[in-house]
Amino acid sequence: MKAPNTSRMEFLLEAPIGSMLFKLAAPNVAATLMTTATIFADVWFVGHLGTDALASLALVFPFLMLMNMMAGGAIGGGVTSALSRALGRNDELAARALAWHGLLIAGSMALIFTVVLGIFARPIYALMGGVGEALDGAVLYSAITFGGSIAVWLLWVLAAIIRGSGDMATPARVLLVSGLAQIGLSGMLTLGWGAVLSFGVAGTAIALVVCQGGAAVYLAVHLLKPNTAVSLYVQRVAWPPIKDIMRVGGLGLINSAGIALTVAVVTGYVGRYGTAALAGYGLGSRLELMLIPIAFGIGAALTLAVGTNFGAGNYARARKIAWTGAGVVFVFMTLAGLIFAIQPHLWLGLFTADPKAYDFGAQYLFIVAPFCGFFGGGQTLYFACQGTGFMTLPVLVGMIRLLVVSMIGAVAIYFTLDINTTFAGVAAGLVVIGTGLALCMKSAVWNPLQSTR
Repeated sequence: MKAPNTSRMEFLLEAPIGSMLFKLAAPNVAATLMTTATIFADVWFVGHLGTDALASLALVFPFLMLMNMMAGGAIGGGVTSALSRALGRNDELAARALAWHGLLIAGSMALIFTVVLGIFARPIYALMGGVGEALDGAVLYSAITFGGSIAVWLLWVLAAIIRGSGDMATPARVLLVSGLAQIGLSGMLTLGWGAVLSFGVAGTAIALVVCQGGAAVYLAVHLLKPNTAVSLYVQRVAWPPIKDIMRVGGLGLINSAGIALTVAVVTGYVGRYGTAALAGYGLGSRLELMLIPIAFGIGAALTLAVGTNFGAGNYARARKIAWTGAGVVFVFMTLAGLIFAIQPHLWLGLFTADPKAYDFGAQYLFIVAPFCGFFGGGQTLYFACQGTGFMTLPVLVGMIRLLVVSMIGAVAIYFTLDINTTFAGVAAGLVVIGTGLALCMKSAVWNPLQSTR
């Protein structure tokens, strides 16, 4: 009988691409849809607390997404990429070292978030336009969420280790269960169900830390079992495995920061138009950011599949895998964006009864949502690029997007133009991501055999 890990490697290297991606991505998409559902539920619960509470969530949300993207997409992607390439070349000792050092990196990053956003959040949110109760709520939410950021970092990096070994199902099951628990606990603590007192906007933060912390403990116990493909062992700190992870994850941190900074910059611009504009934009932009987990659901499978095939030298197959996954996400997110652009009440009507906030949110969706496919397809190709181990060009595309959006928003503020000009800048940035990442597929990184001829 073949070892489970041997069977997984053969599946990644030889199975038909369509069926392989479906089997890899289906559990991960389900899990990330649950992650999306928790975000959706939090907004719905907080929406019952009023416009100030929604504005608090809008101020914190870019940084919460930043942490999730850094933990799951950047460092997590670096861990999955390095592990899959090591196992693709049958180097299990290197894979074990990568797993341990991935956890060390996660702990270090969690400490940074705890200090910066758990302790010194107020001046940051004030700079973004937060005032009064909206600012106070954001600071409280931030103190709880980022004070417990170790739970989030360990969850995503442990999941990345297991995915890198070819097991997409175990992290998916854990994320599904923890997501359901988080939704229930969030509603209970935010609105005060039954005999439980309401903690207001802080309730969603408490639920996040408790449930994701519990999920991280479960995954850690799973990896300590001796029969797992990659078991955890305490090892001496060494530079080579850190370098291997950070050649993807380090640049990924820059990319994640660029995405979150783009949202933060636009949030700062929009805050100049008032609290209603901030709340409406927060709801509209949250739809865009909630679609990222869908790209991640397929993208994480691409990181694993591309990394394994690159490790084995199957470059043509790796390219086909990347294009297939990105095409599916592009079509789905374009259709979803068009629906919400034409019928904004399907989204906004769930969260607010404030007519001013609704109008701003509807304007945003009408201008930006039709281009969500560019963002989703581009982000999916970004995850595919992680599998190659070379990320300079994809990260450069993200920085260009930040520059484009920032410049258009600055022009709108300087010349006191309508807020729709700022929204148009956001749409232009989405097109930059999709087009730029597609062009990256033509680089020598994706065609190593041709580049050596």
